[in-house]
Amino acid sequence: MATPVTFRDGVFAVLPILTLLVSPISCYENPRSVSLRNRTTTSRYTSTPARAADRWYSGGATWYGSPYGAGSDGGACGYQGTVSQRPFSSMIAAGGPSLFKNGNGCGACYQIKCAGNKACSVRPVTVTITDSCPGGVCLARTAHFDMSGTAFGAMANRGMADRLRAAGILKIQYKRVSCNYNNGAMGGIAFKVDRGSNPFYLAVLIQYLNGDGDLAAVHIMQQGGAWTPMQHSWGAMWRANSNTGKPLRAPFSVRLISGSGKVLVVRNAIPAGWRAGMTYWSTVNYAT
Repeated sequence: MATPVTFRDGVFAVLPILTLLVSPISCYENPRSVSLRNRTTTSRYTSTPARAADRWYSGGATWYGSPYGAGSDGGACGYQGTVSQRPFSSMIAAGGPSLFKNGNGCGACYQIKCAGNKACSVRPVTVTITDSCPGGVCLARTAHFDMSGTAFGAMANRGMADRLRAAGILKIQYKRVSCNYNNGAMGGIAFKVDRGSNPFYLAVLIQYLNGDGDLAAVHIMQQGGAWTPMQHSWGAMWRANSNTGKPLRAPFSVRLISGSGKVLVVRNAIPAGWRAGMTYWSTVNYAT
């Protein structure tokens, strides 16, 4: 069974989830580090892992937020308080419509490299889609990445990051790659229960999926029940409502279907006695 994240001093971490979409911002505060208790979640992995594509595609890139920052504090995917620390380490991007996909693109990983500028190193960097870039150059026909200042500068030759950031819009090449969240003890998928959840309504932000990184569908199983679809709420947030007028019955198992159709079942992902605002970590993840 998955267990809640605790601070090192043993106090439960409360990680509230914003329930409104927000525009990219540059302000960021680092959360405190966390540790885990023992976990016993089981899974059923029924498909092959995602593999990086060989083909590179043309696109555009800009950057936002602080020159050495994380772009935004989670943005439209809902990853508040996590994008500047491992495993993201500020290597994130807001995706244009073809990448963000109304939130279904949240968590997808891409390699990006730039050329045509003397400051470009031509070495690819890997970023995760954590935000939406809804207008302006992001509406171009080609895919557009509005990268964090840190990720954008990482494409530069040594000592030339500021020069690259001053270049404006860059022509880049990109390709989809498999996500690999080497997150130390927290190697499984995280389920953040929205603070607005109650016995009749459960909203969960799902984060750190290896492989595809994104989700096409989510199903939930109540204690003694059958699989029922969860509704995509926004970003990486999925929700379920009681249709019987009776409280939802925990523990909850969750069946995840990735963007390419790979299935992962997390048994007892959210335990009995769950609390709104808490994060529960599984011990399982997609293969990489």
